[in-house]
Amino acid sequence: MDTTDQNIIFDENGVCDHCNTYYNDIFPKWKSKLNNENNLELILDKIRVSGKNKDYDCIIGVSGGIDSSYLTYLAKNKFKLRPLIFHVDAGWNSQIAVENIGKLLDHLDLDLFTEVVDWEEVRDLQVAFLKSGVPHIDVPQDHAFFATMYKYANLHDINFILTGGNYSTECIRNPKEWMYFQSDERQLRDIHNKFGSKKLKNYPITSILWHKFYLPVFKNVKVLRLLDFVPYNKNNAIRTLQKQIDWVPYNQKHFESRFTRFYEGYWLLNRFGFDTRKVQFSSLILTNQMTRGEALELLKKQPLTNDEIKTEKEFVASKLKISISELENFFNLPKKTYRDYKNQELLYNFGSKIFRLLNLELGGKR
Repeated sequence: MDTTDQNIIFDENGVCDHCNTYYNDIFPKWKSKLNNENNLELILDKIRVSGKNKDYDCIIGVSGGIDSSYLTYLAKNKFKLRPLIFHVDAGWNSQIAVENIGKLLDHLDLDLFTEVVDWEEVRDLQVAFLKSGVPHIDVPQDHAFFATMYKYANLHDINFILTGGNYSTECIRNPKEWMYFQSDERQLRDIHNKFGSKKLKNYPITSILWHKFYLPVFKNVKVLRLLDFVPYNKNNAIRTLQKQIDWVPYNQKHFESRFTRFYEGYWLLNRFGFDTRKVQFSSLILTNQMTRGEALELLKKQPLTNDEIKTEKEFVASKLKISISELENFFNLPKKTYRDYKNQELLYNFGSKIFRLLNLELGGKR
């Protein structure tokens, strides 16, 4: 990590606040989970009991990426759970992601529920975020993923949502200026009100109070990160899935989505100078899955070639029903941040303090 994170702080030894937070806060908490098999078994028992006389005892949201895929593999084979595999199709699935999910389901003999989000509304919201000038233009699909899954769990009386979020590959978080909270309903509505062209009638919207307070407290819906309780090495997980189900890896984390591939591989880096690989590699360095030298060598190369960028720009423009020149005009707009629009940052900061006091997880990218 470097000063492209505008709020980074280095101590007198040249160590940044990301690393200090990991060593002083995250690692001790993670270590206590890894060394407590009894605690994991107690959690698994609660999940199994909650699903008694039900078709499923939990939901796993699957994107086709390594974290959620490996979690699903463990849930069935190691944890002996009965998950419903939940997938939200917001219109940007890559063909590899679709095939990976299919292989996973066939091998594990699991049921899939797919929620298809109203594409015209997603498209309108996506263009609105492009027009807004903010970095976090991936919000429309991310927000839909979380909102839909929470809604399904609530309606079908499923108490546990399992997420592929984990410390092993995500102990360093994207700076807020790079990727603002994807669940901020107030900001999403403000940007759409300013730049959208149609009403959001079917697009699923959640709020932090609903899914972080109401559902856990009053409906007993819990979000669990079970990968934190087991040794999780990304390359080992990839090799296991390749061997067992012919799973196909991606060039970069989150590239199972065509829009995220365009966004993180081109837009965010070239327009704002934010390279999400620095966050991803930093997590792997701290958890001894990569050396700093290996990371620096990889960062010398662009995540996408010029030909790949051209292909992705053409695909995104065509999908959004805009011209390449319109897309390039959006790229050259004045740069904005989440602070330029209505937001719930104060509420998130307050909630984060409460969650830390209660030793709970906020979860999600942001």
